[in-house]
Amino acid sequence: MTANDPARLLDGVRVLDFTQYLAGPSCTRLMAELGAEVIKVELPSGDPTRVLVPQRGGVSSVFVQQNRGKRSVCIDLSRPEAAEVVRRLVPHVDVVVENSTPGIMAKRGLGYDDLSAINPRVIMASVSGFGQTGPWRTKGCYDFIAQGMAGLMHMTGEPDGPPYFVGIGVGDTNAGVHAFAGIGYALYQRDRTGRGCHLDVSMVDALFHMQEYAVGAASMSGRDFQPIRQGLHYQPVAPAGTFRGPQGWIVILCMPNQLPNLWSAMGRPEMGDDPRFADQEQRTANRGEMTDLIEAWLATFPTDAAALACLEEFRVPAGPVLDPADAIDHPWFVAQGTVRDIHDVEGGSFTAPGFPFRFDGVKPAADLRAPLLGQHTWEVLAEAGYDDAAISGLAEAGVLVLAADSERAG
Repeated sequence: MTANDPARLLDGVRVLDFTQYLAGPSCTRLMAELGAEVIKVELPSGDPTRVLVPQRGGVSSVFVQQNRGKRSVCIDLSRPEAAEVVRRLVPHVDVVVENSTPGIMAKRGLGYDDLSAINPRVIMASVSGFGQTGPWRTKGCYDFIAQGMAGLMHMTGEPDGPPYFVGIGVGDTNAGVHAFAGIGYALYQRDRTGRGCHLDVSMVDALFHMQEYAVGAASMSGRDFQPIRQGLHYQPVAPAGTFRGPQGWIVILCMPNQLPNLWSAMGRPEMGDDPRFADQEQRTANRGEMTDLIEAWLATFPTDAAALACLEEFRVPAGPVLDPADAIDHPWFVAQGTVRDIHDVEGGSFTAPGFPFRFDGVKPAADLRAPLLGQHTWEVLAEAGYDDAAISGLAEAGVLVLAADSERAG
């Protein structure tokens, strides 16, 4: 594949998407951006993120960001006739993604066993808080609940203070990326075996496996090691944390082999011989004194940028603490494509995070639009073999909802 090849990795893959909110839509949005055809099945009330603020032209930035490039089919799944409509779509798709409470899809006759009986090649990805099995399978879960259960909150905040949640949807989007990755391997397996599978992604599992240190250290030490909230500085290493700069905050993390660089940058090479900082145990024990020395040095610079330039000159790992809004115009984010402009017919243009994966020769589509509620109901059902009379009859019976704006339908 060359840099000029327009092909995308998921061209030809068809996805039936029953997700809403964030964990599921973030998965299928990644698939849409790699060329998959994603059919988003919405209830008559629509994905709840459609009404979140801020909005422009009646369009939510949250909904647009996670649902660009999808086709909207509006079906009242509470109606018994709706299951038959879905079953008519299943032979035409490769992947089904859902984030309902475990058991809900099966109760509707749309569980994996039901769908694989219709299409043995179908892959079903189920994203939930606590997984499809176990005693908490039906327990309600949102992002912050998963953060608490997975130990993320226990590790966030001041050591002597209460646990804090991370202020972004890290549990939801992390589960979405896990589902996205799992689907890719399931498609690979299907190519070899001819059969699909059921993928079970738990928000808590996905977060808990990110515990790179605390779980193993507690177990290996027989619980002598006690994971604590980190506060401004990372428990196992020093210097490693957030330091006050001349204007804001700067993150510095030095492993032992990088410490001479920091001492040189500070103009204090003798600190390498200071017994207070001789080894990792002494450095962590005397973290407060080391922090005071580093922050006093940082205060000698006129700006954070000047301090960061000096740290970079001496190859000291460091970076700024950015307000997410600052990323919109930050030169690294712009050059890297980590931010991008999104254009929506109703909502206008705004900046959002870019596509997080980079494949040689494959660029995610830039002109994807978020659908209106029920915008593609008619055409998707027609593709599945329904004639006009049948579609009209289902709409009149309230099983389907067609596009509110006929100019954008189809």
